[in-house]
Amino acid sequence: MLWRVPSPRDGRDGSHQFVDLQRDALVSDILRAVGAGLRSMEHVKRYTTIGTAHDQGRTSGVMASGIVAEALGVDIADLGTTRPRPPAVPVAFAALAGRNRGELFDPVRVTALHPWHVEHGALFENVGQWKRPWYYPRADEMMEDAVLRECRAARTGVAMMDGSTLGKINVQGPDAGVLLDRLYTNMMSTLKVGRVRYGVMCGVDGMVLDDGTVLRAAEREFLLTTTTGNAAKVLEWMEEWLQTEWPDLRVHLTSVTEHWATIPLVGPRSRDVLALVAPGLDTGKDAFPFMSWRDTAVSGVPARVCRISFSGELAYEINVPAWYGITVWQALYDAGAPYGITPYGTEAMHVLRAEKGYPVIGQDTDGTVTPQDLGMSWAVSKKKPDFIGKRSFSRQENRRGDRKQLVGLLPADERVLLPEGAQIIATSGIPEPPVPMLGHVTSSYRSDALRRTFALALVRAGTERIGETLYVPLDGRTVPVTVTDPVLFDKEGTRRDG
Repeated sequence: MLWRVPSPRDGRDGSHQFVDLQRDALVSDILRAVGAGLRSMEHVKRYTTIGTAHDQGRTSGVMASGIVAEALGVDIADLGTTRPRPPAVPVAFAALAGRNRGELFDPVRVTALHPWHVEHGALFENVGQWKRPWYYPRADEMMEDAVLRECRAARTGVAMMDGSTLGKINVQGPDAGVLLDRLYTNMMSTLKVGRVRYGVMCGVDGMVLDDGTVLRAAEREFLLTTTTGNAAKVLEWMEEWLQTEWPDLRVHLTSVTEHWATIPLVGPRSRDVLALVAPGLDTGKDAFPFMSWRDTAVSGVPARVCRISFSGELAYEINVPAWYGITVWQALYDAGAPYGITPYGTEAMHVLRAEKGYPVIGQDTDGTVTPQDLGMSWAVSKKKPDFIGKRSFSRQENRRGDRKQLVGLLPADERVLLPEGAQIIATSGIPEPPVPMLGHVTSSYRSDALRRTFALALVRAGTERIGETLYVPLDGRTVPVTVTDPVLFDKEGTRRDG
């Protein structure tokens, strides 16, 4: 077998014949190794570095062995070849992934109420790693009809949903109030025990990071909620500041998201239903005001009930230990049967909150939105000397009058459902590109209460454009839309207390 072609130019030293192009190793290097007394291919390999590059000898190993065998006057079969290091043979990604593929690629999280939802025909959507009920279709019912029915129940009767996926962080310690004052744009240390306050967190750039409620459980203990998808992010954010910037603060943070099953009970008849399963709780408007909480027993289970509403309706958030979630859910469902109680999913939840102009962080925001852009100047304290993001509010960029602001949109054709993400322009015809874009649609739904479609959008100088007609390019045409206040239903908030 021919391992190398003799060359008159080289004579017999092989000083111009390459064996391993990656290592620039020559035949002369092999002959020098053999001349030094090396007889094992493993020794020759290390002496010459042949076969130690990226291909681990797959292009040079056998050829080097043949030349050594020729130089020693032995058969290559007796000499052998080098043993390449792994991975000498390509390894399938599936083997490296092991069991982390298919349904096991990303952990699936379900709430304590998940079996009930499955039994009652819910369809699910993925929110982070959670499986959340999307809507509950009845026989031969399309999604749109199911969602409108669920919304109608929440606005006219009573409805309930599984809100257990909301992030929940327990904050304890003598300096808990100090930490929260520094993290939120509004004041939390003045919150009284038994009360709840809405709060906004911003990054150092002044852009909205997350929002939620803060409940004061005791003088040195708070329970705050986050959006479902940001629960881990917010906890990590808080821990970073606590551990690296303010290690002097005496505070401990604990994630308790999975500890509680949370059931929002919503609608004009929610007070009647709750009274049936919590006879020891005074549910009157004066005894149990909005943004307060009470510890009581619901169907015999210790519970913490909060007067919080993400729909604008009279509503109660019932929190019980996760072990008793299905027990309490079923008790509420049975008690509400005479009132036509209806379970509703995330799609109906979004319609209800959008009708009230409540933004969802990450959907109606994109990392470039300040509280002021969302119309939430009222949530930014003017009393606190400092908090994360405060200095950035005074940046010239963040004070521009043409910043994108949250507004409502009403299509001229009440049947047209605008695609989320659709761009907004000022002209009725589509001009030659590039086309100046004024903003984009962030949320778009069909409303039972409004009897039409509507949308929320981020629009440049949006609050100054209220009443104007703008246009959304759609399928080769433009759809005229009227810019409105983002609150499209019960602007006065008269339904909140029932």
